[in-house]
Amino acid sequence: MIVLALNTGSSSVKAALYDVTELTEQGSTPPKPLWLGEQQADEPVEDLVRSLTRGDMPALRGLDAIDIVGHRIVHGGATLVESVRVTADVRSTIERASEHAPDHNARALHALDEVSRLLGARVPQVAVFDTAFHVTLPPAAYTYAGPFEWLARGIRRFGFHGISHRYAAYRAAHLLQRDVGALRVVTCHLGGGCSLAAVLDGRSVETTMGFTPLDGVVMSRRSGAIDPGILIHLLRHEGHTADSLDRLLNHDSGLAGLSGTSGDMRDVLSAMDSGDERARLALDVYVHHIRQAIAAMAASMNGLDALVFTGGVGEHAPRVRALVCEGLAFLGIALDSAINARIMSDAVCSANDAKVAVLVVHAEENWAVAQECLKVVSHESVR
Repeated sequence: MIVLALNTGSSSVKAALYDVTELTEQGSTPPKPLWLGEQQADEPVEDLVRSLTRGDMPALRGLDAIDIVGHRIVHGGATLVESVRVTADVRSTIERASEHAPDHNARALHALDEVSRLLGARVPQVAVFDTAFHVTLPPAAYTYAGPFEWLARGIRRFGFHGISHRYAAYRAAHLLQRDVGALRVVTCHLGGGCSLAAVLDGRSVETTMGFTPLDGVVMSRRSGAIDPGILIHLLRHEGHTADSLDRLLNHDSGLAGLSGTSGDMRDVLSAMDSGDERARLALDVYVHHIRQAIAAMAASMNGLDALVFTGGVGEHAPRVRALVCEGLAFLGIALDSAINARIMSDAVCSANDAKVAVLVVHAEENWAVAQECLKVVSHESVR
């Protein structure tokens, strides 16, 4: 089965093409994709899909070779809690959830519609939800201490990056040759957006993002968690509106807002190395909050067996990994500095005598989406 996986983010669209013959063991080494593509989020998805058949060595002779298209959808709301074939009703539910992840869901829906126009109804499309992995959060973890009526209105912690967190936890277990069902794992997805999850016995039991992807640790351009009283102050005394606060917190805060750089970790580190004190403060705040979150995640599982770094920063910034782990010796975390400095992905980088294994895992959201596509189709055929 030829599966096209589309990962539509707020700033880019990443795509991969796979020939999927069977469901593989979760955490096993993923296959090399037939093709990889990426473009800016504001470019037509049709151009990206059509590029499969272009060039001197096209990935496909024709688009009719595609059997199924899978989409990473950030927010599935309260009802879409597992991967599903996209129908009109499913699309409407995703659209309603867009209010809480507007940059992500809206772009994913646009991609879904473009694929429908391009490939027609004969090619099924499957939605794979970032929120689905976190449906196992216990009530104490997903409930906000506002009015009880909030729960009935769907105001609760959902959690995000679930596709990445699930893959990272299972991949780590595979690399450690351990049963994920007997592990306490903290997964750190650190990229443009950042979140952590506590994965106990293969299930998410705590995470840092909440009702929206704005909550939690400091991110590239998002603030993460802040005192809500600040927002009341800004509304009352500084002329802000809901829209201006949305812009401020989602695009002008985080590493970018503190450092005055683009918010890309490479730019922050470069500025810091040049003596920029704002960049140094931004990195210190970033590391401080990630350390706090790791400790909180471990507390929710009564301990920790493995710590996993994934995502662009998690995989490619050894200095950041070292700084984060530097303050966590009390948990039994210790890096092998030589291995950490040269490792890129999918390996252990903790010291031999460390009580907690530290790993770097390459994010494979597209492969996880492709596997979910096969799972949905297989279940349909059984029914």
